[in-house]
Amino acid sequence: MCPISNSGKAPYNFLYIFSFLFGSFTSAFLLEKFNETKKLNVFALPTFMESLILISIALLNNVTGLLNPDLVVCMLLFSMGLQNSYVTKISNAVVRTTHLTGLFTDLGIELSQLLFLITKLKRNSIKATIKLRVYIIGFFFLGGLAGGFFFSTMNLKLNTLLIGAAILLLSLFYDDFRFWYLTSKRRHEKKTALSKRAS
Repeated sequence: MCPISNSGKAPYNFLYIFSFLFGSFTSAFLLEKFNETKKLNVFALPTFMESLILISIALLNNVTGLLNPDLVVCMLLFSMGLQNSYVTKISNAVVRTTHLTGLFTDLGIELSQLLFLITKLKRNSIKATIKLRVYIIGFFFLGGLAGGFFFSTMNLKLNTLLIGAAILLLSLFYDDFRFWYLTSKRRHEKKTALSKRAS
């Protein structure tokens, strides 16, 4: 079978770009839509969608073993677009999880700013942002190494995606638990303060 020529790859390349774009659009649309109604945690739905895509790829591959590689790439790019969009919205465009070049660019700019005379408040703000970017870059590389290790060395193949889905779902439950804990703590502190005033 002859390999696909460069001209034959063009439709696939367009499809890859469109998949990422459509994922980003879908995530942003859902965030805006549910942000208006305030009915649920607006970031839960894109996260669940991303997890569902990762789980679906792994399970379908286990059941059929015949997944089209181009379909897998499109599904993964769609999920990357989903994630990149909602993380960008959460962080007010400070973080883009799939763009390392931008992170390194911003990191270089912020490191250079520390060499100039600036206020203590601004210096602390820049240091906090640098710390965040270093964490993101570090975990990006750690995720890449872990993914390669589980995919190849542990021979999990596409089942490696189940680990990513599990991390996403755990992060949602952690976020909800943390919110519940902080809310309960504030209520308890407020109740204690009112009791002290009453006595």
